[in-house]
Amino acid sequence: MNKILTIEQAERLSKKLRSEGKKIVLVGGCFDILHPGHVLFLEKAKQQGDVLFVMLESDQTIQLTKGNKRPIHPQKDRALVLSTLNMVDYIILLPSLNKDRDYDNLLFKIKPTIIATTKGDPKRYHKERQAKLMGTTVIDVMERVKDASTSQLTKLLSI
Repeated sequence: MNKILTIEQAERLSKKLRSEGKKIVLVGGCFDILHPGHVLFLEKAKQQGDVLFVMLESDQTIQLTKGNKRPIHPQKDRALVLSTLNMVDYIILLPSLNKDRDYDNLLFKIKPTIIATTKGDPKRYHKERQAKLMGTTVIDVMERVKDASTSQLTKLLSI
């Protein structure tokens, strides 16, 4: 099976994996310019369970949150790069999601065992809220890597 999935494919696969007793770890993000912070985060997240799903934000969502010059790479290219990483089992291509309810509905379809994040994640509150609704756990898998963010890299490169 291809690593790059639609939401519907991810829903079917996660149901199958759960029936096999697999522990699903879910992360999300832009992953626009892959850097060491991303790689370390994905490795640590994968260590928390059996299968790592990455929810990959849409180009439209990134543009709304990061500005008109982002993303640098379109979603399909970002998915391709992520699919080459051994620790990433599956990538879910997200449509443009604008409301918490949209993300909640998606998480109810996937039903992860663990939602992995970094310490100090500005969206931690939403992840905690979602975990409480679903009876799952949010785990900080690592500290943010200092000076390792796509936003900082784009500033340095004047993008």
